[in-house]
Amino acid sequence: MKKVSIFGATGSIGQNTIDLVRKDRELFDVKVLTGGKNIKRLAEDANELKPDLVVTAHDYLYNDLTELIKDKRIEIAAGYQAICDVASIETDWVMSAIIGAAGLKPGVLAMEAGADLALANKESMVAAGPILKKTASKKNVNLIPVDSEHSAIFQLLIGQETKSVERVILTASGGAFRDWSIDELKKATPNQASKHPNWVMGQRITIDSASMFNKALEVIEAKEFFDLPPNQIEVLIHPQSLVHAFVGFCDGSLISHVGPADMRHAIGFALYYPKRPNLDLKRLNFEEIGTFEFYSPDFKKYPALRLAYEVLEIGGFAGAVYNSAKEIALDAFIDRKIKFTDMSVVVEMVLDDFFGKGMEIKEEHTLENVLKIDHMGRLAAQNQIKKLQIK
Repeated sequence: MKKVSIFGATGSIGQNTIDLVRKDRELFDVKVLTGGKNIKRLAEDANELKPDLVVTAHDYLYNDLTELIKDKRIEIAAGYQAICDVASIETDWVMSAIIGAAGLKPGVLAMEAGADLALANKESMVAAGPILKKTASKKNVNLIPVDSEHSAIFQLLIGQETKSVERVILTASGGAFRDWSIDELKKATPNQASKHPNWVMGQRITIDSASMFNKALEVIEAKEFFDLPPNQIEVLIHPQSLVHAFVGFCDGSLISHVGPADMRHAIGFALYYPKRPNLDLKRLNFEEIGTFEFYSPDFKKYPALRLAYEVLEIGGFAGAVYNSAKEIALDAFIDRKIKFTDMSVVVEMVLDDFFGKGMEIKEEHTLENVLKIDHMGRLAAQNQIKKLQIK
């Protein structure tokens, strides 16, 4: 049996992973489940899948989780340090679906312990891509992208020479506000931003989709995963969310990856890799679809994208700063402390704090230093948010 652990089990990616595991129980032995505040869901999954360990990220929920776990053979723990500890448990495959930079350290520890890492936590690659790739190479484990776009590129590149790649095109749905004007965006509420027209996802990633911060992170992720220069990474708005990516080659050919807006396709590919599984999921009917639409994103409407390309030019720790500032700005918007359009303002000001006027961070690019810079970026973002509130 294949030993698997699911980090971020109660989120949308984690639940879709569990759905696939549930359908093939004879193949998979679940070792670890981790989650956040939704301990009812976490306990229900634990009672069904019977992992060795279950961890909630929140210490204060330990007793509540213990009461909900029926099988007393299951070991229970709580807190972020506990999540890092169980990341080193021997297993074959780990789903990294913890939201935000918090998923970085557990993912690195899992690979160091010899597990293949299915990476749904794009923030890890944005903040510390070289560290993840170096760890995967050193430990001879697979680092497999789970974002639908990067999974698509990964699949399209199988059997291809990297040097033959001329460009990649990431598609974006445009999110909840793709038809809104800039003036309308200034009045957007968290509730409005939390309703995606195509995908069923958590609140944070859905809002990131509406602001295009999600796609901006994916631009940086594409550079890190596939060693591409910024001028070879493009973005197109594709409202149908059926074409997930294109790869263009030096002979002028362009290959696309097409599939339903269902994350179980990318998760299943990572779960069974290198085999391609027979998944009982929806098949596309092109007669019903009729037309695919594509158009270029407006960088004035979506400054998050413009800033992502600036991060690529800066390099180094810029991805870690960008992501940390984005996470704090998103918190502030959800809490209605700043406007929807202020999120990109905060991120730009923080980037200027760190890298304006030719400044650079000369620290060695280690995990410890990435986490230190991440903390500094969060503090800087909080300060900028205070300034905006005063205005």
